[in-house]
Amino acid sequence: MSNPFEAVWNTLKTLVDTEPKSQLHVGEVMSIWTYLTVLDEALRYEEVGLNTTIDNEVKELLVDAKKLCESQSERLSRFMQKEGLPLPRSQEKKPVSEPNEIPLGVKLTDDEIANGVSLKIATAGLECAIGNSQAIRTDVGLIWTEFYTEMLAFGATTKTLLRKRGWLKVPPYYCPPGLPK
Repeated sequence: MSNPFEAVWNTLKTLVDTEPKSQLHVGEVMSIWTYLTVLDEALRYEEVGLNTTIDNEVKELLVDAKKLCESQSERLSRFMQKEGLPLPRSQEKKPVSEPNEIPLGVKLTDDEIANGVSLKIATAGLECAIGNSQAIRTDVGLIWTEFYTEMLAFGATTKTLLRKRGWLKVPPYYCPPGLPK
C-alpha cells in the first residue's frame, strides 16, 4: 500500500530529474559500492541476531531491519546493473540455527543485538549523507535521499524499543562550568 509521503516523493522525482544522465564518476561509484557492502554486512548481522534471540520484539526489529536492507540492496543492485557496474562480492548467508543451543557466553544478548542494529542504522545514515554529498547526478542524489529517509524512519522505531527496554546508550550529560545546577 502506498503512503502519502511515497506518493509525494515519486511526484517530486519526476519533476526534478530532467537533466541528461552523465556517466557516474568515481566518487559516486565508490559510495554505491561502500553502501552495498554496509547493507550486506548488516544483513549478516541481522541473520546472526535472528539465530540468537528468542525475544519477540527483538525478532520483529531484526525482521524489519532485514526487509529494509534487502529492499535497498536489491534496488541498488538493479541500479548498478543498469549503469553497467559490476556488483561487489557478497558474504554467504548464515545458516539458520536454534537460539537455545548457543552457549550463553558466546551468544549476543538482546541488548547487544538491538544496539548493534542501531549502530548499523547510524552507519548507513552516514554513508547516505556522504554519498549524497558526492552525487552529481540528480537520480543518484534522489537514491541517497530515499535511502536516508527510510533509515531515519526505521531508526526512530529502533530508538523507541531501545528506550522502552532501557538499552539506549546515552553519553554523560554536559553541564558547562558555572551554570546553576
